[in-house]
Amino acid sequence: MLDIADDQVAADLALDDLGWVDRNPDAEDVVEMRRYLETNNGIRGLEVFTPDQVEQARNVFYRDGFVVVQDALNSDQLAFLREGVDREIHEIAKRDRHRVGNRGSHRYSFGGASLTGHQMHNPEWAMLIDLPTVTPLLTAIFDSADYISRGGGGDFCLPGAKEYQALHSDMGDRKEFGRLTMGSFRDPRGLLNYRDLPCPYVCCNFLTVDVNEINGATRQIAGTQHSQEPIPTLKTEPEWMKLSAVCPAPAGSVMIRDVRAWHGGTPNLSDHVRAIPNSEFYAPWFREPMPKSMPKHIYDTLSEHGKKVCRFIVAENDLATGYREDLGSGYGKKNKLDQEIA
Repeated sequence: MLDIADDQVAADLALDDLGWVDRNPDAEDVVEMRRYLETNNGIRGLEVFTPDQVEQARNVFYRDGFVVVQDALNSDQLAFLREGVDREIHEIAKRDRHRVGNRGSHRYSFGGASLTGHQMHNPEWAMLIDLPTVTPLLTAIFDSADYISRGGGGDFCLPGAKEYQALHSDMGDRKEFGRLTMGSFRDPRGLLNYRDLPCPYVCCNFLTVDVNEINGATRQIAGTQHSQEPIPTLKTEPEWMKLSAVCPAPAGSVMIRDVRAWHGGTPNLSDHVRAIPNSEFYAPWFREPMPKSMPKHIYDTLSEHGKKVCRFIVAENDLATGYREDLGSGYGKKNKLDQEIA
């Protein structure tokens, strides 16, 4: 098993040249899979809405557990976000010579690598808190403007992420791990679980590139946000699920997800990095323990609505930012998340 190790040359490479480390893009199995995905991957009839189609987008979100809305970012916002993504991907790659990743080889969580668990210390991510194209959609989904920010991170996969990520959900019922509590809902009667609730937790993933059949689109299994069935493993997952990638979708779009819906990464067999930074929000009636992830000087730049939304994640004191030595991979020397839990 390879350990996390520094990469002395990553800083000098172009973003799209960071992939295919110790892997051959022209290997027979890779070429075969690339051709198969080009022909078969993607949700047939994928609906993509515009920001003014609030009611339609909300209804599809309620039905499917996710919805795609194009033009969430204008050209200047998209360029700004790409700059931040480029910078942070290079910072992560510099620490991982063999592209071990923290979500599988060549695959990374921005937040999982970070000391705060988020990227809200960066202005590019803070921009995503209160966008005029997205705030009305969130207000409609939660039926209230009183939702709150959990933070934000997202993920990226480098070219050469040739394995599927297993289907999963991003939350569960409350569990305690020592001083750390994950989740907040648990019915002591055992009659309900978190999947019986209205949507408690939304993730907004922003597409920084055109997402297509071969560059690592997220696959989403429609309607599973309330499913009580066991999530299939990679061995038991039917082929139609593996091909349920949310593509094609243009750069500048947002994919708004109910995080309970089953989803997972697909192979990036292209020559381009696929990054989907995110912002995350809780319903007004829902809370989970949250680390302080936004410095005060970033918080002070937000709109009034943005400040209200972020009031639980702002740090009044100095905030230690940067990356974990193991990038959250579990390999090599580990760091603890030392930020105060709200």
